[in-house]
Amino acid sequence: MRLGAGCNGGSGLRQGAAHLQRRRVKLALIVGNWKMNGTLASLAEIAAMASADAGVWIAPPFTLIDRAVTAAAGKVVIGGQDCHAAAGGAHTGDVSAVMLADLGARFVITGHSERRADHGETDAQVRAKARAGQAAGLQVIVCVGETQGQRDAGDAERIVEAQLAGSLPDTAEGLIVAYEPVWAIGTGRTPTTGEVAAIHAFIRARLVARFRAAGVATPILYGGSVKPDNAATLLGQPNVDGALVGGASLTAESLLAIAAAA
Repeated sequence: MRLGAGCNGGSGLRQGAAHLQRRRVKLALIVGNWKMNGTLASLAEIAAMASADAGVWIAPPFTLIDRAVTAAAGKVVIGGQDCHAAAGGAHTGDVSAVMLADLGARFVITGHSERRADHGETDAQVRAKARAGQAAGLQVIVCVGETQGQRDAGDAERIVEAQLAGSLPDTAEGLIVAYEPVWAIGTGRTPTTGEVAAIHAFIRARLVARFRAAGVATPILYGGSVKPDNAATLLGQPNVDGALVGGASLTAESLLAIAAAA
């Protein structure tokens, strides 16, 4: 039976996604994005995370990836914060997904709001990067999310839907989606639990519409000022399969506390 059959538009898709959500096994995935932070001394934090064997993922800066893989000792999954869409060539300063995989990275983040804002990355560019990540055998985290102005204007769902339509690769193989309300990143502000549940249900419905059964299984992470003291509440919402953590991922103590809350 086709999801949403006999129903009108998005409501049918949401009902179908909600029905299938009850059948999903929820295993929280905690991904730390170190952004432009971390030196060789920071590898001690990854070693501490590895000792705890909590199954967390870390995206350190490119300069630390190979050593981070060693420090992780197979107990922390290491990935990249971005990649170029091309496998190689005349792209000064860029790093390809193939290069990430060669260093031992197992995933890559694409479309982070800071990349979209600081580097003007378009949905088409994000999609090309996601495809490159898949082609290199990496799991791909595609980020979507609205600004405060867009939410205040009632455009949050429209913006997120457009980003999903334009940024997702052609298949759900190895795909993870991260919802990051831009206005909550690094501000200490978080949406209400109702807002988180609503937008994650909306994203789930769009994934099911696009990928059918694979869309049910695609993890959706929440990313926006996730901390140890709010992690349990955020991760307890329907369709929140984990968290994309920024500043709170820089120390093992903080990230492991978030993982424990999951």
